[in-house]
Amino acid sequence: QVQLVESGGGLVQAGGSLRLSCAASGRTFSNYVMGWFRQARGKEREFVAAISRGGGTTYYTYSVKGRFTISRDNAKNTVYLQMNSLLPEDTAVYYCAAEENSPDLRTYPSLYDYWGVGTQVTVSS
Repeated sequence: QVQLVESGGGLVQAGGSLRLSCAASGRTFSNYVMGWFRQARGKEREFVAAISRGGGTTYYTYSVKGRFTISRDNAKNTVYLQMNSLLPEDTAVYYCAAEENSPDLRTYPSLYDYWGVGTQVTVSS
């Protein structure tokens, strides 16, 4: 299995930027599709972005397209989420997740096998 640890969250003003990192340890990182999800208080966990095993394909939820960028460095066993033009509605706990059974970019949380503990992102207005 793989262990995931997120970092980079914090408090930022609307319009600002943050870069989240997710460091993986354990099995071969490049075997996993990686995803970012978020969960706001009182809401269900929702898909944000996903990236293919080799990094050549990405997919985003509509609300973050053009503002967020997912990337990965398989040599460093790390996936990133660059978040620009942040909005108060982006406030949530952000989780990275790994999926090992399919090369497809999945958007349902239940299809991911491993999860980090999350990092809080708060965007003030």
